[in-house]
Amino acid sequence: MAFEVLMKRLSEIQSELRTAKLDGWLLYDLHARNTVSNKLTGLGDLTRRYFIMIPAQGDPFAISHKIEDVNWEGWPWQREKYAGWKELDGALRKALGGAQRVAMEISNNDAVPALDLVPLGVVEMIRNLGLEVATSGDLVSRFYAAWSQEDLASHRRSSVVLMQAAHAAFTRLAREIAADNAVHEGEVAAWIVADLTVRGCGTGAENIVANGINAANPHYAPEGLGARFKRGDVVLIDLWAKENDATVYSDQTWMGYLGPRVPDRIAQIFSVVTGSRDAAVDFLKQSYAAGRPVAGGEVDDVTRKYITDRNYGHAFVHRTGHSIDQSVHGMGPNIDNLETNETRRLITGVAFSIEPGIYLAGDVGMRSEINIYMSETGPEVTTPEPQQEMLALLP
Repeated sequence: MAFEVLMKRLSEIQSELRTAKLDGWLLYDLHARNTVSNKLTGLGDLTRRYFIMIPAQGDPFAISHKIEDVNWEGWPWQREKYAGWKELDGALRKALGGAQRVAMEISNNDAVPALDLVPLGVVEMIRNLGLEVATSGDLVSRFYAAWSQEDLASHRRSSVVLMQAAHAAFTRLAREIAADNAVHEGEVAAWIVADLTVRGCGTGAENIVANGINAANPHYAPEGLGARFKRGDVVLIDLWAKENDATVYSDQTWMGYLGPRVPDRIAQIFSVVTGSRDAAVDFLKQSYAAGRPVAGGEVDDVTRKYITDRNYGHAFVHRTGHSIDQSVHGMGPNIDNLETNETRRLITGVAFSIEPGIYLAGDVGMRSEINIYMSETGPEVTTPEPQQEMLALLP
């Protein structure tokens, strides 16, 4: 039902606005390009611009086009209709009232590109009316990206499924290699999708399967069936899926070695990866215990320093992690101070990946990925039995 989320959470939103010293949250959308506005309103793809002013106090005020009146059935508050741009300008002045500072889906200096959802021209419209436009980043974290208890329960189930599917793929691959059968990266990827589906996590089920040299490309995608696996290969399995469209993702990476013993150099590099991952977890837990809020970029700094101090900083070429919600790359805070400057706080209810990697081009790539949920009692690692050592897959 349209407007259900907004009606249900209005009092919470307004309380947060007052705490943030904002006069309102101004939602804007056209053609469902603003995923935040779309989720809060449920309006879907409208062909004309609309605005909704959610004031820090009082009732919301909507502005919609006259030819799309039917889409607004059930709107419980005041609404102004327009046809031409002059009417829209007048309606905006009325909706904004005496507001001086409003939040919109913008990101200063494009620090968080996924949050830059309102066109510059629309922002200029509001600024030309004399208002300050601030980022809605923390509002988006709380009212878009944060999980419900149902989301968390589903994620915990899917996390177990993903771990089982990855380990089952390793076992099957090892059996085929031991029997000298030909197996390619694409075939293993297909096994995993089929297995996830059977286990109840077929929605959005995808993965990256790569041998060691191909894993040196963090977003490797094979041509055709991809490379054939052989004894002595490092194997990366990165998989993600969820139970249904309405819930949230789990996202994990596991590593194995097609031999009876992992070579010392490979084991040493992987220990740097897992050590940096665990350093991030320790930092989060220590910060929570000290009552200190943490931004996503700070966690990236910790992970990156650990790897850099061990002389592999040049080979860690992506952010430490990404937000997770109904999208595998969600709208909440990322764990990033490399690709972007993520200053949003890791508030209660948000979740994200921690996935440091070392990528040595033409040689080998390794990654370890776990998920973390910020619960009422602190950061919780939701990935079962996080990998500490690379798995030796052959007897």
